[in-house]
Amino acid sequence: MSTFLDRVASAPISWGICEVPGWGAMLPTPRVLTEMSGLGLPATELGAPGFLPTSPEDVRATLGEYDMTLIGGFTPLVLHNPDFRETTITEAHRVADLFKRAGATEFISAIVVDPDWSVPTPLTADERKHMMEMFGIVDEICAEYGLNQVMHSHVQTVIETKDDIDMVLNGCDVNFCLDTGHMAIGGQDPVEFAKKAFDRVGHVHLKDVDLSLVPPVLARQKSLMAATQEGLFTPLGQGDVDIAGVVEALESRGYDGWYVIEQDTAITDGLPAEGEGPIAQIVTSLDYLRDTVAPKVASADAAH
Repeated sequence: MSTFLDRVASAPISWGICEVPGWGAMLPTPRVLTEMSGLGLPATELGAPGFLPTSPEDVRATLGEYDMTLIGGFTPLVLHNPDFRETTITEAHRVADLFKRAGATEFISAIVVDPDWSVPTPLTADERKHMMEMFGIVDEICAEYGLNQVMHSHVQTVIETKDDIDMVLNGCDVNFCLDTGHMAIGGQDPVEFAKKAFDRVGHVHLKDVDLSLVPPVLARQKSLMAATQEGLFTPLGQGDVDIAGVVEALESRGYDGWYVIEQDTAITDGLPAEGEGPIAQIVTSLDYLRDTVAPKVASADAAH
């Protein structure tokens, strides 16, 4: 009998793969894919540029060597600023074409102020209106390529807080990537979101968070990278997010999409020995999903 565990995948950032300068050491791609597939993870997101090949056919072939497939990838877009309209449409077509040809299904959009990820400021009414229109245009582009757009609320983007999330929920009909960590950081209870906005959940990132490290990040006194290096994101079950509650809420309503373990991590003390490093945290997270979350979901199902 299949369970949600059959739909658990991972992302390169869980192995410290990030293009941000100074983030940390990057493990070689073959090692990461060997560790992912060795844990039984059937699929991954694209990850930072350079992790997988640039050609979609080569992406498909490389993952195929490890019996894995591509889910999709994180795509920063500028949607609120009319000056970027044509650039954004061109970029959405480019990425959607790549994802389709690589065998992916999810187009994970993150709404940034500008390509440099400048610090967001409150949107004007006109900017909000333009953003809602652009969500619809990107949805249409994704549909053209057989993809689903899922909007990812995220620290230091235009959609960061609970109020921002509510604005999007009420302003258009784009679907969401329910990222348990970023929602919790922004003040949105991810269990509540799973319940109240179930029909808008198209994809899930599972992250746990040490919320005591959040205030200086939201106050722009500490970068997300610095907080990550200090342990902002913990293995699943070791932070303050009700991961089991989110999975229960979604599974009880028939969610059949992916759960991507996306535990942002940074390797700051040299490359770990084989079998050590980020893989140990992923094993801890997988054990938690199997030993703690799965029984709760099964007992909830039985009660219904």
